[in-house]
Amino acid sequence: MQEPTFLILTALATGPKHGYGVTQEVAELSEGTVKLRAGTLYGALDRLVEQELVMVDRQEIVDGRLRRYYRLTDAGAGKLAEQARRLRKHAEAAESRLQARPNVAFGFTATPFGVRP
Repeated sequence: MQEPTFLILTALATGPKHGYGVTQEVAELSEGTVKLRAGTLYGALDRLVEQELVMVDRQEIVDGRLRRYYRLTDAGAGKLAEQARRLRKHAEAAESRLQARPNVAFGFTATPFGVRP
């Protein structure tokens, strides 16, 4: 699952949101590193609706324009939880290996219990 998709599903985990709300939430979640453009967002939302991970919750007209709200389905919540577990497992493996990484410059190895020669 691509990072923008993961963040879109995460944004919808707290309840229905319209497109702009999803965009804002994704920017906040990613600390500004992921900025979704309208084409990218709505393409992803259409794909997620097709996959039944997201559904249209309701529609309303605001200032003469259609505003569509999306919500996470139970299948989407399950997929998000599965992906979060997978990412957590990979992050833990990376952190473990980084702790065991030898400090080549000084000939020392970092361990969870300190540094050893």
